Amino acid sequence: MDTLAFLSSNELLVVLLVALVLFGGSQLPKLARNLGRAQRELQKGIAEGAGEADGSDDSSDDAS
Repeated sequence: MDTLAFLSSNELLVVLLVALVLFGGSQLPKLARNLGRAQRELQKGIAEGAGEADGSDDSSDDAS
């Protein structure tokens, strides 16, 4: 929720209302579920990339 920290409660309410109008009530749970899955995949990919970057740094130090 840190990315939405700059929004006040009134602004957040307006954003949610616009999303409800655009996507409809039945589509919002699906949309939220898919966004959650995408966020988890992104975090997993970032963690794997950081792990690979750390591992490659160690192997290059050994080769020198």
